[in-house]
Amino acid sequence: PAPMAGLAAEWRTALPSVGLSAVCLSSAVRTVQINRGAAAGFLLQALTALVGAVGFFWTPLGVTLAADSQSGIWVSTVIGLPLLAFGFHWLNGDHSTANILLGGALLLAAGLEYFTEEGRAMVAQSVTVVVSITILILSIFTMNFYGILGSLVLSTAGLLSGVKVETLLMLRKEAVLSCLLAAGNLAFQWAFRTQHLDLD
Repeated sequence: PAPMAGLAAEWRTALPSVGLSAVCLSSAVRTVQINRGAAAGFLLQALTALVGAVGFFWTPLGVTLAADSQSGIWVSTVIGLPLLAFGFHWLNGDHSTANILLGGALLLAAGLEYFTEEGRAMVAQSVTVVVSITILILSIFTMNFYGILGSLVLSTAGLLSGVKVETLLMLRKEAVLSCLLAAGNLAFQWAFRTQHLDLD
């Protein structure tokens, strides 16, 4: 019974990651014709979520991806999310802000080895907050409901990621965060399509 319970717990944690990966991959495909930078951001998040989900099932085989998975999640946050903000600003003609966001994200990702674990957590939260705020402000000005919704969901996920608890709402924190990120990315996909149609 104990191994079965452990396997069930792994499934409950892995399935939201698989769902997040599917949502992000679908968003990447549907956004590539609108903005390739945003599509790359969705794709990066999809790959990271997929590696994290697969890692749960490799652990019993003696293969661990914990360190690589954490690095991947960090890089996905500091590059993937700013790529979404880049896409929003670029579509609205604000190329300078878009380039500043992307340049800062690349510098942070390049400095991965220079941050402690706590430092990475702080940087990831800061990036999430900055991306959420920039998309929120832009979405308010353009009256993009989906952008507003996505930025609020993303900021909620950023706040919860800093909470030092193992479970949230009777689920593991990683599963809750994956569900929130999936909802946020789906809203962003619709936001890009809405913005693209408005500009046309």
